[in-house]
Amino acid sequence: MEKMSIEQLKALKEQTDLEVNLLQDSLNNIKTATGRLEITATSLHDLSLRPQGKKMLVPLTASLYVPGTLDDADKVLVDIGTGYFVEKTMNEGKDYCERKINLLKSNFDQLIEVCFQSFFVLRMLRNCSHLEKVAQGT
Repeated sequence: MEKMSIEQLKALKEQTDLEVNLLQDSLNNIKTATGRLEITATSLHDLSLRPQGKKMLVPLTASLYVPGTLDDADKVLVDIGTGYFVEKTMNEGKDYCERKINLLKSNFDQLIEVCFQSFFVLRMLRNCSHLEKVAQGT
């Protein structure tokens, strides 16, 4: 970095800024997905405690619910992505949620490390850029 011109430092700083923003967006997305899965795991636990034949509101979307009756609390449909659902037992559904949560938390931890490295590079670039401007001003 010491041999780079101010223009090169600016370009590298802009690129690093973009990378940091993308990483922050990814961290937010992972955090949101983890939160949703944790809510789902809690809902599965609550559902397993309800007796068969219990009347309840069934979510069709995040804001649309319809009345329904619990037929079998031991079978659930699990969304495995891109509109595909798989029927699983309650324990398999809970296990699926836990594995996904653990995977997302692992990915989150790895991205945090990359973020710290990018922040460090960005800080160095800002310092180099500032030093270059000071040196040219004298």
